[in-house]
Amino acid sequence: MSEDDINTEEYPTEIHDYLLAFEKSLGSVDEMLKTMMSVSRTELLQKLEPLEQAKLDLVSVYTLNSMFWVYLATQGINPKEHPVKQELERIRTYMNKVKEIADKKKASKVDKGAASRFVRNALWEPSAENEHTSKTPAKGKNRK
Repeated sequence: MSEDDINTEEYPTEIHDYLLAFEKSLGSVDEMLKTMMSVSRTELLQKLEPLEQAKLDLVSVYTLNSMFWVYLATQGINPKEHPVKQELERIRTYMNKVKEIADKKKASKVDKGAASRFVRNALWEPSAENEHTSKTPAKGKNRK
């Protein structure tokens, strides 16, 4: 928005900062979309693992539905009463499922063989010599 546009338009001055932030956000979204559109979808998906592909698809569809939510709001339609709300909730559940899968994948895994060897070697097993010496009373203070 140029200064001339701002001065000629009539809107409450209290929302001026919000409108500037909104315009800046739209510019950021536009730049991201240009970046994403510059690479073909198949080329992009070939470079990603299946879990990353799912994340990309979910973020894309969530963004699209969120933009539609904003569009409805600008048209005076309550998006909370529109089916887009259920769609966003459905997408969120899938995003949570993908997040759980990613968290499980990142979780450390126990090598049972190595753990059993570690425990077996860490435990002290008395030998014949040690059993004989361990039966002698330890030197210390005598109790009376």
